[in-house]
Amino acid sequence: MPSASLLPIILSMLLTGLASGVLAGMLGVGGGIIVVPALEFALRYAEVPVEARMHVAVATSLATIIPTSMASARAHYARGAVDLGLVRAWGVAVFAGATLGSLLAARASAHWLTAIFGGVALVVGLKMLLPVDHWRLAQRPPQGSAGKLLGVCIGALSAVMGIGGGTLAVPTLTLTGEPIHRAVATSALFGLLISVPGTLVYLLARPAQSVNAYSVGYVSLIGVLLIAPGSWLAAPYGAKLAHAMSKRSLSMAFGGFLLLVATRMIYRTLTAA
Repeated sequence: MPSASLLPIILSMLLTGLASGVLAGMLGVGGGIIVVPALEFALRYAEVPVEARMHVAVATSLATIIPTSMASARAHYARGAVDLGLVRAWGVAVFAGATLGSLLAARASAHWLTAIFGGVALVVGLKMLLPVDHWRLAQRPPQGSAGKLLGVCIGALSAVMGIGGGTLAVPTLTLTGEPIHRAVATSALFGLLISVPGTLVYLLARPAQSVNAYSVGYVSLIGVLLIAPGSWLAAPYGAKLAHAMSKRSLSMAFGGFLLLVATRMIYRTLTAA
């Protein structure tokens, strides 16, 4: 039986898994936008050094996104909502960007990771909350070199933040002409292309300080075991909810979550400075 002091951490991680799964299916964001700040907060009670908490949170988040993305993408694919042509055009670039981003993040300071996470979440959240759904920079997502460059950027930044890609891919795709529901569905599959190479890099990383005996590299095995099952189970329900919501409601929900998370991370960055 776990000690009483560990029960709040265990329960919070189980609830985080369920919440991230619903959010992943509903918004195509992989769930990391909830997992990273929740896990970073909980790790202070697990005796993880402060310098490693953000790294462990990012790495563990990516590991939990693997089954979540699989469940979410399968649910969206069954509804015929995934843009497979776009996945073929951008997929390799997203994968390569995620690998590069993970390599850089494993060597970055925790201060920089929280700053990047909060800043990107703030910008994207504001975009999704504002009534600019009709704005278009293109009629359809680019397929050539421009598309590959966008794919690399989405993959790299997502791996640095420990997210599945939807936080960046959804607004990028909607700005380039992709309908919001199709953007969400396609982003769910991008999450798999980001989480797999990112997790492998963090598993092989050599932390500058000891994390704990239950981690491999920066990936917390206990965190994965507590978060991943609930996230995987809840993702299809989030996908079902997404297709029942209006376009504007979906954008507002996405933006609201991002602003809450951005505020927490920016505060964390400023107080640690």
